[in-house]
Amino acid sequence: MSQDRVVLCGASAYEQKYYLNEDFQSLPSQIQDELKIMCVLFTEDVGGVLTLVFSEEGELLLEVFAEENDLFYDEIGSELKIRQIQREKAELLQSLESYYKVFFLGEELYGADTTDR
Repeated sequence: MSQDRVVLCGASAYEQKYYLNEDFQSLPSQIQDELKIMCVLFTEDVGGVLTLVFSEEGELLLEVFAEENDLFYDEIGSELKIRQIQREKAELLQSLESYYKVFFLGEELYGADTTDR
């Protein structure tokens, strides 16, 4: 795992805890709440640990981990739930990627009109 990856947030069914990286406290509270609900519901439904991580290139990845002896973890349900999140929350996930690329990686938004009128 690259050290250039940045954790946005995550939830654990094992510790029954949610984590939001303090570097993202400036996100609107509505977005923070939506992330929390999404992560906690995921771990409540399928178990394990869900982490949202930005890759070195700024891509937002949904990573799932489960302990080897976890009989309650639903591996198939986990994959289905990830696909559901990616489909239903596509706009949110894309917006978070754009936010990260602009404010953390210093990239410019493509398609933004930067000319003076």
